[in-house]
Amino acid sequence: MWIEGIGTFAPQDTRARKAWARVAAFVERTGQAAFSRDPHIGGHVTGSVFLLSPDTSAALLTHHVKLDRWLQPGGHCDGVTDVPFVALKEAYEESGLSRIRLIPDQVLDVDIHEIPANAREPAHLHYDIRYLAFAEVGEIAASAESNALAWVPLTQLEDYTQANSVLRLRAAARTMLDRRTK
Repeated sequence: MWIEGIGTFAPQDTRARKAWARVAAFVERTGQAAFSRDPHIGGHVTGSVFLLSPDTSAALLTHHVKLDRWLQPGGHCDGVTDVPFVALKEAYEESGLSRIRLIPDQVLDVDIHEIPANAREPAHLHYDIRYLAFAEVGEIAASAESNALAWVPLTQLEDYTQANSVLRLRAAARTMLDRRTK
């Protein structure tokens, strides 16, 4: 039931199929709590976007203040079970753009990663649901959560990050765009 608020996903490989199955099992087991920020249930669902420039040649990355790494915009659901909405809201908040078009019904990628323990919470998992989005209007402006924002040419993503979780978004976006144009 709760998985419907996430969207549909067409996994392209074994890693993606296993990740989707883990998300579905977690959401089924924990229900609405999966979308909370409660780390004591073992994790929570987050939403993010691979945000492409209007000409689709570059992706917007944010240099995250707390994590000190380049990532796609995204964040916590904070109890909202409409994950595409959360991903879009986070994209607006973190980019400064005034119009973004999201493909809301199709999940681009799923990434499950551990957040280390800190003074406030134990180690837990983020079940990050990623969507494809396109910048349409506005100038980028970093929020307080970012050290910087950059439009990174897709051919140069490796100059900003070596994280496979970010790099595979490029291939997933190309595949999704190819399917949508056929």
